[in-house]
Amino acid sequence: MVQVMRALRVSRFGGPEVIKMRQIECPVPQVGEVLVRVRAAALNPADWKLSAGLFQSPMITLPFTPGFDVAGVVEEIGPNVTGFQRGQAVIGWTRRGSFAEYTVVPAGVLAVAPANASFGEAATIPTGASTAWQGLFDNGNLQAGQRVLVQGAAGGVGQFAVRLAKWKDAYVIGTASTSNVELVRALGADEVIDYTATRIEDAVHDVDLVFDTVGDATLASSVQAVKRGGTLVTIAGMPSEEKVQEHGINVKSFGVVVTSDLLQNFSQMVDDGALRLLVGATFHLEDASRAYELCQGGHGRGRIVFTVSK
Repeated sequence: MVQVMRALRVSRFGGPEVIKMRQIECPVPQVGEVLVRVRAAALNPADWKLSAGLFQSPMITLPFTPGFDVAGVVEEIGPNVTGFQRGQAVIGWTRRGSFAEYTVVPAGVLAVAPANASFGEAATIPTGASTAWQGLFDNGNLQAGQRVLVQGAAGGVGQFAVRLAKWKDAYVIGTASTSNVELVRALGADEVIDYTATRIEDAVHDVDLVFDTVGDATLASSVQAVKRGGTLVTIAGMPSEEKVQEHGINVKSFGVVVTSDLLQNFSQMVDDGALRLLVGATFHLEDASRAYELCQGGHGRGRIVFTVSK
């Protein structure tokens, strides 16, 4: 049984400089949990915001290990867990910190990893794909043939949204910076708007659904792009009620809920060739500060991933 491990730790709130590698006690899986030997972990914007103290939650107490998304191998299985075996490649979502050599994951948010993906690619799935799915389908009710605008189409959530919307046979318009236009086109978007050269308000009108993954900088154009009676789904900020009423649109915001069923669905889609995965940049845990700086700067492509030694 592993007793100690290396992990990234946040002992005080602040910028990338507060992320430090430490040796700590290895967690022990409790009832309904699985200990996973981490091979890769995805860095989400929420991670640097938590480390900066921008999210206040009674669940966050210093010091803590950041990280939610994980891909790795089952090391140990806790009581009352079925369906997994030691040595099995898995993906999952945890509140216990995935930026470490080991982490515990509730079995209800764990699934078998896709066979046709690397650990780094698989680690991008839990938050990114789940957020895109719930934004487009559970909240946006996207149907085949509808027109959807994805704001921030090259990002960790946006790139999944483009792929999933095309899988649904929707007409997809994506926004991206100049350097990411070709990437978004390669993801399958029918149209790509370079927001540095073209005002989105001038280029896009009367779409059935807008999925906004950016927030404050794009909310105004998102509201104007939706047809009357259409829907704006946002994961980053809300437009004013006055604007919503003026344009006669529906607005929804949500917090992602990751489940093993959803993760297993994504794994199957990857193995079937229906969903491809994109890693934007890869770092070792020891280079966490550089990774955090890149994530904090925004305008990225795909998801930043930490790799962990075998």
